Amino acid sequence: MALIGLGVTGGIGAYKAVEIVRGLQQQGHDVVVIMTANAARFVGPLTFEAITGQQVVTDQFASGTNTGIAHISLATDLDVLLVAPATANILGKFANGIADDVLSSLYLATSAPVMVAPAMNTQMLAHDAVRENIARLEKRGVHFIDPGEGYLACGWVGKGRLAEPDDVVSATVQLLNGGGSLLGRCVLVTAGPTLEDFDPVRFLGNRSTGRMGYAIVEEALVRGARVVLVTGPTAVKPPHGAEVIQVRSAKEMHDAVTSRVCRDKSPVDIVVMAAAVADYTPADGPQTSKIYRDREELVLKLLPTVDILAELGVWRGGRTVPILVGFAAETGDAVGRAREKLRRKAVDFVVANDVSLPGAGFAGDTNIATLVSRNEMKEVPLSSKRALARVIFDQVERCLGSPSTAKEAGTST
Repeated sequence: MALIGLGVTGGIGAYKAVEIVRGLQQQGHDVVVIMTANAARFVGPLTFEAITGQQVVTDQFASGTNTGIAHISLATDLDVLLVAPATANILGKFANGIADDVLSSLYLATSAPVMVAPAMNTQMLAHDAVRENIARLEKRGVHFIDPGEGYLACGWVGKGRLAEPDDVVSATVQLLNGGGSLLGRCVLVTAGPTLEDFDPVRFLGNRSTGRMGYAIVEEALVRGARVVLVTGPTAVKPPHGAEVIQVRSAKEMHDAVTSRVCRDKSPVDIVVMAAAVADYTPADGPQTSKIYRDREELVLKLLPTVDILAELGVWRGGRTVPILVGFAAETGDAVGRAREKLRRKAVDFVVANDVSLPGAGFAGDTNIATLVSRNEMKEVPLSSKRALARVIFDQVERCLGSPSTAKEAGTST
């Protein structure tokens, strides 16, 4: 558990800071909020006090605060100082060493890592003065969470809105876990569906939303790994901090995965194939013009796609890395099918789930699964997808610590 100082400054995005506090608490961390005078114009300190159970710091000269000098006592206790939203004004103070309120004084006094999530008008964000201040702070080691794009409170459309609370929380936890259990490891995760076009307006697809794969990415980032996400089309926003490769078809996903795992000079230590890759694709590829409804029946000839995970199992051979993790989304005997995949694809373990069970299907936030390896099965009851991701990486880390287990899986037939 860490103590996180959340600096809230005077922008409309201050209301999102309430969700950020909740997100950090759900990760098991304590939060103390430091507000500027202008921030209190948007959200009252009482709101944060009710949520955090701690006094909100608003004035270093308030009665009672000088017994410990707020910005000095906090400076020595904090594990991370997060500022969200960060206005152009506070960025200017930080960059130029101005300490005229409790938050800017705290920034100068603390040796804790600093994470900043800017939020402001598009033109302000693009102004040379702001860009120079950001560059100066980055040079000093301050970490930044890029603002999002869309409608701004001022009525403009563009870049400048505060990043989504989940992204801010994820980036902050990642910073906290810089010395995590997977530090120095590279994890490749596939997520989402693949879509097989058969004419310019239609495709064959499936119901995967990518949520399970994205939860796996978030957990890998929290544990300090460098993450490559190969994702099919999905409406879910990729987690902050991952290298994202967008693909559409099974062939594109195959090419993206094998180029990074089998041919890239930077080794991949762990591969988690959570994507729902199409098993079949139109034999002749997509038609160049729309197929019209002018016949009694339409017959599509389909050919099997390349089994990416099985190909990786063959490529790995008797080596112990990368750790290979498969998924078996089934209707019925999920564990039995997972055992067959484990044998046929030569992987370390398979995450099996029966998508016909309530709470275990696509598009939800929960899952029910069984981790199947050569020597054991681990059942995971109904839980969040993020909780399942934690169980998966606990198993991955056991594989990394047991070369014989990985070698056995890699040479099974």
